[in-house]
Amino acid sequence: MNKIFEPLTLRGVTLRNRYVLSPMCQYTAKDGYANDYHAVHYGRFALGGFGLLMLEATAVAPEGRITHGDLGLWDDDHIPNLARIAAFARSYGATPGIQIAHAGPKASIQRAYEGNGPLDQADAARGELPWQVVSPSARPVAAGWLVPDALDAQGIAKVRADFLASARRALQAGFDVLELHYAHGFLLNAFLSPLTNDRTDEYGGSFENRIRLPLEIAVEVRALWPQDKPLFVRLSAVDGSSDGWTIADSVAFAKILKEVGVDVIDCSAGGFNVYDYPTGYSFQVPFAAQIRREAQIGTMAVGMIVDRRQAEAVIAGGEADLVALGHAALRDPHFPLHAQQQATQTAWHPQVGWWLQHRQAKLQQLGPWTPANAATPPAGTGSHRSDGSNQ
Repeated sequence: MNKIFEPLTLRGVTLRNRYVLSPMCQYTAKDGYANDYHAVHYGRFALGGFGLLMLEATAVAPEGRITHGDLGLWDDDHIPNLARIAAFARSYGATPGIQIAHAGPKASIQRAYEGNGPLDQADAARGELPWQVVSPSARPVAAGWLVPDALDAQGIAKVRADFLASARRALQAGFDVLELHYAHGFLLNAFLSPLTNDRTDEYGGSFENRIRLPLEIAVEVRALWPQDKPLFVRLSAVDGSSDGWTIADSVAFAKILKEVGVDVIDCSAGGFNVYDYPTGYSFQVPFAAQIRREAQIGTMAVGMIVDRRQAEAVIAGGEADLVALGHAALRDPHFPLHAQQQATQTAWHPQVGWWLQHRQAKLQQLGPWTPANAATPPAGTGSHRSDGSNQ
């Protein structure tokens, strides 16, 4: 069996393989509530053979949403719909996970497919009005974006409480893996980076001060999250600027996170409109490899991994413990099953597997398709079968 299909046990949770659905916002919630779209969307990846399903960035507070369409966990009423998704994933062998987040200075914007910029008059006409955003410093993301309020002591205490309460709700909803979002220019990433944090109190300035709030949240959530369930942190391994957060910073922070009980660093990058690293195939894998090697902590690799051989090489080469697929998963929700079929033999669930075995036998009989052998059945012979198949 290929290494990527070997199970992985993290604390008391065993993933059936190393393929992870990367968290990708769908912007389809209303007032934070998951709906039928989310149930179907995530269910197909459970059926597709992924080991871990990581739900999209789920806001810990209404003001922490990226857009009006973000999932939320700031209210107990959000729990039942998310619990339905977690239970379905588990029933088909996938481990349910969820990422909790606060967008900070990148909150209160348009959905990606509606502009991905500050809310404007067209959004207001739909009833989607902006709200005040927060950040470590009163610096907008870019010209024309909302100017955030710099969080005071009371605001920082609220952020800590919001993450803790959302983690408790994630547990009640039945998720086995929890991920804290410290990447992509969102609130906690903005505290980490010297590009966006120019505070002069205990939460700004030195490396030790800039990691203070993200570390406090990790410590508090780890104390709440059961000891037999793993805790992940998604980290922008580099800001992309030599003046910002570096891979050396990520290694140092990962060592500290390991000490307080974090199990896996989900290695992404960027978030501040500067990026001077190559962005080709597997471009973030070296970050995962270096953090894994130097911090001696589990890592997850993500970013332009599009082929099963790429994914296998990451695991077999010891560069990461998990491989997360984003765009490739959207294109092929059955990516792990197709990879397994190509590498060894498939493990389709029986409702589908019987039909595909029938199809494969017919394809072997017919040989490769060409225009020359694409014959039309003679008139009157029909093409339906008594077993219900017309394929």
